[in-house]
Amino acid sequence: MGSNTSVISQSARVRILINRKKPDMTTAKQLNTQFGINGQLSFREDASGLVIAGISNSQASAAICLQGAHLMTWKPSSQAAPVIWLSRDAKLATGKSIRGGAPVCWPWFGAHASESTFPGHGFARTVPWQVVESGSEPGGATRLTLRLLESDKTRQQWPHPCNLDLTVIVGDTLRMELTTENTGMSDFEIGEALHTYFQIGDIGAVRVKGLENCEYWDKVGGSALRKQTGAIGFSGETDRVYINTAAECVVEDDKLKRRIHVAKSGSLSTVVWTPWTDKANKMGDMGQPDGWREMVCVESVNAMENVIKVAAGCRHTMIVEYRVEPV
Repeated sequence: MGSNTSVISQSARVRILINRKKPDMTTAKQLNTQFGINGQLSFREDASGLVIAGISNSQASAAICLQGAHLMTWKPSSQAAPVIWLSRDAKLATGKSIRGGAPVCWPWFGAHASESTFPGHGFARTVPWQVVESGSEPGGATRLTLRLLESDKTRQQWPHPCNLDLTVIVGDTLRMELTTENTGMSDFEIGEALHTYFQIGDIGAVRVKGLENCEYWDKVGGSALRKQTGAIGFSGETDRVYINTAAECVVEDDKLKRRIHVAKSGSLSTVVWTPWTDKANKMGDMGQPDGWREMVCVESVNAMENVIKVAAGCRHTMIVEYRVEPV
């Protein structure tokens, strides 16, 4: 898998368990009692009624909305600007996705294959998740594990017995582990993504490297299979699904004078996306008038040719790790 193999393996270290409780529905106060870590992890209720986990340690800060297990922000202490972008017009509301951060797309990516009324990118990003574990890493990072809460509505859209867990480890690197466990008697297929929005200085002054010579489906103006030549630059709407690649990507940002490394395992697709002016204006929550210029999505995905079969009694884990270095 190239250079990202060492990055991923270095984080697979022994962890110190702080709290582990039987999952239940709890208030922010109860979550603080059961899972809070003094000086590192606390829970609060937003004005919308949604519960937010706030993480602050010596290495970084982050915020995670329990609806959707949605990482909203991550800012290493070494950085003047956040690394994960959240729209200044982002809205928190029950049952609605949040613009920015790192939405969890699951159990399909894009439109559902047969049911047009089912939500694009699946339901995981708009339903409640529950806290199942919190802890501190030996090096000082903070760990939080969430599990998707099943309901009659989710079972109508996904009638397969399974568990879906997301572990987020917040430090000077950000590690996310999305695990699908098939607890049923039959195999099933999933599409999935960590749809991460990165904070950049300006979309016209960044390049994405690491996907040279990869094939991709170009979703702008139809769907055509093309081959990448050189680094990816941006001068208009871009929506590409790079297939059959586990390569590490690097977002080179001349304006903010930094490189964002995206290393992954368990993922064979990468999506690169920016809406540009017309589409951003139609969305209405991209941070008008030009918030879209300060973000680019480099998503770790399993989609199209790379959907994942999870055999009965087995599990699949997609791992992504982000780190930043100066230019």
